Amino acid sequence: MMIKVKKTTAYTFLVILGFLVNVLYAQENNSNKLFKEELTLKSAIDYALNNKAEAIKAKLDVENAEYEIQEVRANLLPQLSGTGGLTYNPLLQKSALPGEILGQPGTTIFAEFGQKWNGSIGAQLTQNLFNQSIFTGLKAAKSSREFYRINQQLTNDEVIEKVATNYYQVYIEQAKLNVIDSSFQNTQKVRQVLQGKYENGLAKKIDIDRLDVELSNIQTKKQEALNALTLQKNTLKFLMGYPIHYEIQLPEPNFQITKMISENEEIDVENINEYKLLTTQEALLNYQKNAIQAEYYPSLSFSANYNYQGLGNDFPIFGGSGSDANWFEVASVGLNLKIPIFNGFLTRSKVRQANIDIEAVKTDIKDTQLAIELNFRNAINEIRVSLINIQNQESNVALSRSVLEDVSNNYYNGLATLTDLLDAQNSFIESKNNLNQSQLNYKIAELQLLKAKGELNTLLN
Repeated sequence: MMIKVKKTTAYTFLVILGFLVNVLYAQENNSNKLFKEELTLKSAIDYALNNKAEAIKAKLDVENAEYEIQEVRANLLPQLSGTGGLTYNPLLQKSALPGEILGQPGTTIFAEFGQKWNGSIGAQLTQNLFNQSIFTGLKAAKSSREFYRINQQLTNDEVIEKVATNYYQVYIEQAKLNVIDSSFQNTQKVRQVLQGKYENGLAKKIDIDRLDVELSNIQTKKQEALNALTLQKNTLKFLMGYPIHYEIQLPEPNFQITKMISENEEIDVENINEYKLLTTQEALLNYQKNAIQAEYYPSLSFSANYNYQGLGNDFPIFGGSGSDANWFEVASVGLNLKIPIFNGFLTRSKVRQANIDIEAVKTDIKDTQLAIELNFRNAINEIRVSLINIQNQESNVALSRSVLEDVSNNYYNGLATLTDLLDAQNSFIESKNNLNQSQLNYKIAELQLLKAKGELNTLLN
């Protein structure tokens, strides 16, 4: 049996299907690019600080520090717990009694004591009144919160530095590709002119072949530059925590080459995160030492117990008709004092180990001070050198462009050889690439100076 489908129904189905395909295609195109606009340096850094694993974990450490403080503080609060139990004794303990008690001198009587069923329910309360280690631990926990906060800032600085460095690297790879494209276009123009001369008998076939080889080499360099640009973009996306298969588009480069240093610029080491992290670590180690020394101190706590206990030989023992259970209340309160006397010099050994750790971190602090100063001075020197190199390379680019224009005119007029033209073009390409690299070196040195001064977060402004 054949089923006939109306023409209008089939047409409607095709229209709906086409609409769904267009919607899915549009969604797919939109999903390939999270950033609807061009990716600026600020937006790249913002995205990295919210999505990169290192930044997220550092933020979680700060949050976890609050819970560590609450954990230590809990030891200062009353501890209340409930208890309950039910015990059955199939065989009761017997005790030996002298027969004189029951009028049977010279004999020993074994009597059972207790009840076969024993039930209880109660509550226990304890409160620390004095415990030096807990008080010290609370101070240490609060200091650890500051440690994690500084560590988060330091982690964010590292993320910013990596993202910014690779962001500029993308520009450099793009600039190299632009130079190669320009060289390819110029070489094609020369080839077209030479082809016309060859057809008129004014040029040699070997010169055309040389240009074809040059064009092939430029194409190879272009492919390598495209691959390098793709790899650099993928690296940037990884450092941002951005999906690798999504596209990114950077705005047109606008490098601001300005002198950002003064002649007598100095650095405040105590405001640098690396230094603050180590000094906070030193404070934590001192608290740890104090917590160990607190083992020399006595501790005092309060305790209270309340139980409602029932005894009987039959089950259930919870009362009622026919039950022989007897229930009664039991309560106690007390003070517990613990005085350390001698533990085999264990505490002394632990204190001495803590002293070694403190001395080690003090050594790290001194070394970090020198490293911060070194990075600061090197960054300043690198910026000065980069500014000089940029000026020199700008002059070289202008000069090599002028030489290329002169040689091109001479070549077209028959006053220069093809070799002269290709050499001039290669010199111009090299000078452009050198200028781009000098600009990158300046921006990286600028990042290093901001890092040395603890001002990388200014890139977010």
